Amino acid sequence: MNKGIYIATLESDSGKSLITLGLMRTFLGKTAKVGYFRPIINDTKREKDNHIETVLSYFDVEMTYQDAYAFTSHQVIEMQNNNKVGQVFDLIIQKYKSLEKRFDFVLVEGSDFAGESSVFEFDLNVMIAKNLGLPTILVSTGVGKTKEDLALSLRMAYNTYLNKDVNVMAVVANKINAQNLEIAENVLRDFLPEEVDVFAIPRIESLANPTMKEIVAFLDGKVLFGEDFLDNQTASFGVGAMQLRNYITKLKENSLVITPGDRGDIILGALVANTSSNYPRISGIILTGGLIPEVSILKLIEGLSQVVPIVSVQGGTFNVANKVGSIKANIYAESISKIKTSISTFQNHVKFDSLAERLISFKPKGITPRMFQYDLISRAKQHKKRIVLPEGTDDRVLQATAHLRAIDIVDITLLGDRTKIIEKINNLGLQIDLDSIEIIDPTNSEKFMDYVETFYELRKHKSVNMDIAKDWMSDVSYYGTMMIYKGDADGMVSGAAHTTQHTIRPALQFIKTKPGVSVVSSIFFMCLEDRVSVFGDCAINPNPNAEELAEIAISSADSSQAFGIEPKVAMLSYSSGSSGKGEDVDVVREATEIVKSKRPDLKVEGPIQYDAAVDSSVAQSKLPNSEVAGQASVLIFPDLNTGNNTYKAVQRETGALAIGPMLQGLNKPVNDLSRGCTVDDIFNTVIITAIQAQGL
Repeated sequence: MNKGIYIATLESDSGKSLITLGLMRTFLGKTAKVGYFRPIINDTKREKDNHIETVLSYFDVEMTYQDAYAFTSHQVIEMQNNNKVGQVFDLIIQKYKSLEKRFDFVLVEGSDFAGESSVFEFDLNVMIAKNLGLPTILVSTGVGKTKEDLALSLRMAYNTYLNKDVNVMAVVANKINAQNLEIAENVLRDFLPEEVDVFAIPRIESLANPTMKEIVAFLDGKVLFGEDFLDNQTASFGVGAMQLRNYITKLKENSLVITPGDRGDIILGALVANTSSNYPRISGIILTGGLIPEVSILKLIEGLSQVVPIVSVQGGTFNVANKVGSIKANIYAESISKIKTSISTFQNHVKFDSLAERLISFKPKGITPRMFQYDLISRAKQHKKRIVLPEGTDDRVLQATAHLRAIDIVDITLLGDRTKIIEKINNLGLQIDLDSIEIIDPTNSEKFMDYVETFYELRKHKSVNMDIAKDWMSDVSYYGTMMIYKGDADGMVSGAAHTTQHTIRPALQFIKTKPGVSVVSSIFFMCLEDRVSVFGDCAINPNPNAEELAEIAISSADSSQAFGIEPKVAMLSYSSGSSGKGEDVDVVREATEIVKSKRPDLKVEGPIQYDAAVDSSVAQSKLPNSEVAGQASVLIFPDLNTGNNTYKAVQRETGALAIGPMLQGLNKPVNDLSRGCTVDDIFNTVIITAIQAQGL
């Protein structure tokens, strides 16, 4: 079941607060616990963001204010300027996932497009929705727009989200003139597919205009009278500059009176009109120029039985009137009337039942690199495993160890001379608690002879004697592999300073392959800009035959599934479909048929070219009826030459993060590093090794 939805807008003052409040009320009628999250809030003079304060207090949501947001807009700008946008997504994912565990459903509200960050907020909201894997409701205001303007802006927004594989479930045209609601819905329905719900919501004047409280805060005014009535809603405002007999004829229901502080006649006349059944009520009085009425007037007002907020402000009447006209109305925790109006308006104009059904069954397309990495760390932490790193004196291995221990994600055993390892740790200035890691010098280990004897028994049929067994067990790769075999470690990562053969050979000798598996192969998790693809086999098998290629594909699909990526398998070749001829393409065609016969549950396509596998437009022309073409998540290369060069080309040219290679097919996890690996490569490979160990 899907557990969240993202509310996004195109501009400021779209009225998405109404959608948020309406959805919160609706979800609380369908499930017990609903959480609320704003990834980015505005910098404000208020102590708290009014969106968060309103939702948490009105619906009595059991979460702290700090849990409800990740960053202020200013913090995001600073991080973007320092090339730390990735860290923005990391924390947003972390905080959202924390709420997802606590609540049945989480409502996520996008940013407000207010202030200096608005220039890049649209793209940022798209990527937040993408990284959280959430379906989205798009909201846009109709104020100041023709129907063509409204349609154009929402069409562009919808296509942008669609191109990033973000599912837009509904589009809302908000603040539409009541007589134009049907027109607005029709103009949007013209370009939106049937599965996208379309709603038009009328402009509600009581929501569009500010309260006296908002006006006082905006003008930094001093309340002289009527502090208990600051929630009064304004409907219009007018300047009291003419004589009283003319001015009172201009009053409208809930109008705000703006007049110089020395105009006692206007002040008293407006107050009397407010109590008269022959004139409309007023919402308040703003006294300009910093002027306070004389004592006699003040005394008269004090004695009135009915009063409205009377507020003194600095500035001339004309300037103050312009400022009042620029105030944007908001909904605050105290604005109970506005909250109730918002909820009832939503319920009257949004038919939620069909949307709710689609939300429950929604599954995101693919998984983003940031979400994938977050899931890796979360899964590794669930059942902590011990990973042995044979190259204990390598700087990169020690730096990765420091990072892994800092977040307490796995237990680490380092192999090598203890004195040299500690000296390296100190020279590198690493903060590693030596009590939190295990350091073993194989030849001086208390288990050395036990390992030697075990190896001898396992390999004596291959003419191995005790002396040979001692020599081999003195090797860190053999010792580390024996730790796994004996249950003293759960997995091994090596290769930073050793060849692939050196790392894998002992595993093949006594860890051996899983039942029914004849081929040890590898995959890379290719973390592209907006998705994670699985590439196999790019590291082990030079020229697999059809049976071996099929086995690689099945193992890769199973690994993909185990790591949360829905497998759609593309068997790559230089030809798509049945058009190609030749020995190489025939091998791929035969392998595809073997996969289909052995695993009819898998979605597999082959032979297929790379572009047809990943590009929907190319797929439509070459294989229009395929379940895989254009959306492949597992790409199987026909040979090592093609696979190794392709993964490196994609990695270098796109900046993609390549996690792996992860070996598949062994009874227990042993993974190989490239000798040019980075600290991040080691860190990520240790994590996937730990997750592999959990599945055993």
